[in-house]
Amino acid sequence: MTVTRDDVRKVARLSRIAVPEERLDELAGELNGILGWIDQLNEVDVEGVEPLTSVVETTLPMRADVVTDGNIPDQVLANAPRTEHGFFVVPKAVE
Repeated sequence: MTVTRDDVRKVARLSRIAVPEERLDELAGELNGILGWIDQLNEVDVEGVEPLTSVVETTLPMRADVVTDGNIPDQVLANAPRTEHGFFVVPKAVE
């Protein structure tokens, strides 16, 4: 696949990017270079290679999935301008 001036113009329009006419050839060349690198990656034999999520084998620490109030409601409400019965009080937003 080769990117042409018209392709660059269309992508620029879809991206809402103003690209001057004199830069269309330069950008087409850059995009063709990127697509060339992708073609090189397609030549790599990855048969039998397991997908990676990281280059270092690690396991994430797990915790119990339990809903709590954080056990610090007084500290959480301390910065609120107004509270009542352990809840934030905010102005009415809908009539």
